[in-house]
Amino acid sequence: MASTKEIKSRIKSIKNTKKITKAMELVAASKMKRAVSRTLDSRFYRTAAEEVLARIAGSLTEMKGAIKFVGDPIAELPTLAILVTSNRGLCGGYNAQVLKKALEQMKAEQNIRFIVVGRKGETALSRLGQEVLASFVELPDVVGLTDTLPIAGIAVDEFNQGTVGRVVMLYTDYVSALSQIPKAIQLLPLDANEIAQTAQSSAYEVEPADPSMMAALVEELVQARIYQMILESLASEQSSRMIAMKNASEAAGEMIDDLTLSFNKARQASITQEISEISAGVASAS
Repeated sequence: MASTKEIKSRIKSIKNTKKITKAMELVAASKMKRAVSRTLDSRFYRTAAEEVLARIAGSLTEMKGAIKFVGDPIAELPTLAILVTSNRGLCGGYNAQVLKKALEQMKAEQNIRFIVVGRKGETALSRLGQEVLASFVELPDVVGLTDTLPIAGIAVDEFNQGTVGRVVMLYTDYVSALSQIPKAIQLLPLDANEIAQTAQSSAYEVEPADPSMMAALVEELVQARIYQMILESLASEQSSRMIAMKNASEAAGEMIDDLTLSFNKARQASITQEISEISAGVASAS
């Protein structure tokens, strides 16, 4: 059994660690609240933008200016994947889950390129020797639309120029503080069947019917969707970090309780031994 001095030192060390994890939990909770609020607010805009785009597309019988944005992926061309991870660790399984989704994508498609958001993804892909077209590791904690426009710009340009056959987004969808789901969503080309189904309900009448307008609308939709998915990922990251730090604090508390019990037992054993030695000394003296 360890000495009381050693146990006392371990208790002190774990208490200091618990203070840190508790502070990180509170910081993550504050950031999560703000990130979740922004995520929920922007969901409505993305949904509305998708509906408007579909209805306008349904009213244009010829989409010559945007035909490449709608239809099936071009199988012979590489796939461009936008991978969203965190810059820092200590967020539970957040990064592991979305990186697992990226590995599944790499196995399914041999020819794939990446745009990476976050240092964890950049580090993981570099270890795998995977081609990274662009890396964004300096996004602020409070991300604005203007911060994500360069990501959307690269994705749209690569697809528009025929360099890649499709664009997918690998991110973590926020469900609740306890549930975050990694997803792979195709951004380009848009699903023609989906557009047709939405447009059937009530297509807009556009005058004059300018198909080139469709290309500009698609680009704005991609910008909105990428921004929304990054917000979803940020909310998921902070939620996962808050839960991870909460679990760490609770585990530290349990360790402190166990060590305190061990300390009391060791102290009691030491006192008992001292009493026995004194009793034995008294008995031998008499």
